[in-house]
This record gives sequence, structure tokens and C-alpha cells, in this order.
Amino acid sequence: MRVLLASSELNPFSKTGGLADMVAALAKNLAAAGHTVGVVTPLYRSIWARHQPRRMDWQMTLPLGARSVSPEIWTLEPHPGLTVYFVHAPEFFDRDGIYGDDKAAYPDNAERFVAFSKAVVHLARYLPWQPEVLHVHDWQAGLVPLLVRHARTVEGWATAPRTVLTIHNLAYQGVFPAAAYALSGLPPDYFHLAGAEFHGSLNLLKSGIVYADAITTVSPRYAREITTREFGEGLDGVIRDRRTVLSGILNGVDYDEWRTEGNPFLPFSYSADHPEGKARIKAALQEEVGLPVRGDVPLFGTVGRLADQKGVDIALGALEEMLSTRIQFVSLGSGQPELQAALGTLATRHPDRVASRVKFDVALSHRIEAACDFFLMPSRFEPCGLNQMYSLRYGTIPIVRRTGGLDDSVVDYRDHPDRANGIKFELYSSRALAKAMRKALALYGNAEWMSFYRQNGMRTDFSWDRTRRDYEALYVGAS
Repeated sequence: MRVLLASSELNPFSKTGGLADMVAALAKNLAAAGHTVGVVTPLYRSIWARHQPRRMDWQMTLPLGARSVSPEIWTLEPHPGLTVYFVHAPEFFDRDGIYGDDKAAYPDNAERFVAFSKAVVHLARYLPWQPEVLHVHDWQAGLVPLLVRHARTVEGWATAPRTVLTIHNLAYQGVFPAAAYALSGLPPDYFHLAGAEFHGSLNLLKSGIVYADAITTVSPRYAREITTREFGEGLDGVIRDRRTVLSGILNGVDYDEWRTEGNPFLPFSYSADHPEGKARIKAALQEEVGLPVRGDVPLFGTVGRLADQKGVDIALGALEEMLSTRIQFVSLGSGQPELQAALGTLATRHPDRVASRVKFDVALSHRIEAACDFFLMPSRFEPCGLNQMYSLRYGTIPIVRRTGGLDDSVVDYRDHPDRANGIKFELYSSRALAKAMRKALALYGNAEWMSFYRQNGMRTDFSWDRTRRDYEALYVGAS
């Protein structure tokens, strides 16, 4: 099968979250299975410093409202059967940030990603290998299905690929003033309540939802949740109208990267059968972040964006209560300034119990995942989540709320006693999270049960073979 993917992020070239990991792993695994695979992604400024793409002998001129742009295409082939097509448009992507700076989103994001979407469609139409499926991700490529639909039905593109849209997080939709619709160059026929229009504005993600041939989310439960008013972010009615083409496919984990043996980011190796190295990594991390080296104190941790969605607010409340007990806590991530400041204040007040690192650090994220005894993911909502899966493979017991992919991937004792590998709680509150953390303390006090949970977690399989097969079946159905 011939598959072209489009994403605004692609690990290891660009990344702000799980989107980059998912697209990279899917592309690599599809190529390894013998498919012809391409990925289209912007050529950001940061990529030049670490990678050496080659300029492709390719020219395109794309109308963008009242003017035209002429991006270049540069390529790399990181794996056999996989080509990355970088859209080189310096006026849009030669910047320090991906979507904005520390203060706000870039004001021309509509132009940036409409231009990107047009470049994707141009490649899909004229690449010699003619993709059969065009799989786009999130709002940044949300206009692609509409552009393809128009070209197929109006412009006579008889060999147009079938389109698949994956929603990674419905909270981010790419909403812009109505005037931005003119950037598409499309007739007004599509800008209405049942099309790309959303309360008088242009909604790029809604456009994709309405016009894609198939829609996926990154977990089965999230696919069900987004059809409800609680999680639908104002689009639940639109999604219910398209439920016959909606499915949820749980993300996989790239175990070539997230491994406990021979991992360049970990100072010691360990495994389910030989777990001794985990305690040594814990001691090394405690020393690294300035916490007392204590093997008898449970270490809780979290890695990720500091945002309301991630439950940082209730985590702060739970920690206020739990720091009166014998625990340690380490946090890695950045995000909302008030949450960064609150974690910094907590670390200042409890320097022997709390360490906070406000930055993006891949190597440190591996060490925290491996060193901790428990990993907190108390998300308000979570389309899939990957850190809980990383934690399981690293023998770190996740504490999660029953929502989205967290509920799909973690097994509580109440779910299945023989396969228990984590702790779940229901109510979104600091008190409910604190109660779950007290269960963790009780578990930590029983070495036999800790070993049981860890063994179950480390033997849980979220490999991409299963996920890839689900996408292959979807592609066959969509084509």
C-alpha cells in the first residue's frame, strides 16, 4: 500500500508532544511492514542544526489568498521505504517556535498551515508513486481532506487518495476569523454550518472532520467521549453525524526507544527478570535533582506539559496534603506560567521532597520514568497518553484518572486482579488523587505486591505491530 502522512510535528525533527512520536512510529512501522510511506512536515529552523536534508528538484506555486507562495521540498530517508518531505517556506517556518513563542501563538498561523496543507495536497497529486491513502493529523493539516474532496469532485482528480484524519486532541481546533477562509482559494460553497464554518469563524479541524473519508482518535474510549457534550469541545454534534466513519485506535510505543536495557539515556540497565538496576537509577536521579538519596521513600513523578488538561491543578492540591507523609516528588515540563510558578514554590518550600525542572529534556524524561516508583497522570481528559505506557514498560506504577486512553491502557485491581498494573481514580479532584496516592503508599509498603504490579506492567505489550495492523485495516476500508 502507498501511504502519505502529513503532520506539523515529526520526531526526531520537531516535537512539542505525543503527536510527533505517534506519527514517526506509525510511519516507521508501516515502512518496515513493506508499504511505501512518505511523511510531509514543515522544515523548521531547529531542524537545520541537527539534520542534513537534501533539496528535491521540485517546484510548486500555491495560491494563498491574494498572493502566491513557492515552497521548496527537501527530503530525508531515515528508514528503508520511508521518505520525509520537508516543506521549506522560510517566511512561515524559519522561526524559533513551532506554533508560537513563549507569550502567544503566531498571528499568521492560519496562513502558515493553510499553505502547509496546500503543499501536502500538491505532493499527494504529483508524486510519482501516487499515494492511495492520505493520512493527516490534527488541525494543522485539517484543511487537506476538503482540498482533496474539492479536487476530486470539481477538478476531476480521478486518482485522488482517500483521506484519513486523526484527532489527537479535540481541544485544539485551529479556529480563525472568517476572512482566513479566503486563503484556501475554495468557493464559498464549503463555508457554512455543515462545512468549515464554526460560529462565524473558520475551523480547520471541523473542516477535516466533515470532509475526511475516515476519522480516528488515538484511543477507543476517547472516540466515544468526543461524541458527548462533556468532551466534544463544541463539535460533538458534528462528530455524532460522522460516527459511522469514526474509530479509536490506541497508540503504540516505540520500544526501540523506550527500553530498559541498552538505553543510552539510562545509567543502568534492568528488566522484569533482573530489576536491580531500577533502584540504582532511582538513587542516581535523586542525586541529580538534589533530593536526599533514600531507597526507603517512594518517589512520585510526572513528565509533560504543565496545563489544566493534564490535571496539574489537582496534583498541586494533592501534593499539599501528601507532602506531610514520607514521599518525594519530581516534575519535568513547562507550560502555563502560573503552574510553573506553583511547582517552583512547592519545591522552594520542600527542597528535601520536591524537585521541579521547567524545561524539555528527552534524556531526563527517560531517567524520571525509570527512577520513579509511581507516575502521576491525573488528566482532566486524555485522548491517549503515552507516558503511562512508558511508565509500565519501565516498571513504574501509573496513577491515572479513568478517562480516554488512560482507562484503555492501565489496569486497576478492580478491573482485573490478575493483570493489575496501576491505580485508577474517578472523580476529578485533589482529594480523589490524594486517596489514590495513599493506596500507592500502602502498595509501596508491601514488597511482594510492588513486584507483582511492576512485573505486570513491564510485561504489558503496547508494541506498534498491533497498532499498525489496525491502521492497515482502516486504510483498506477507506480506499
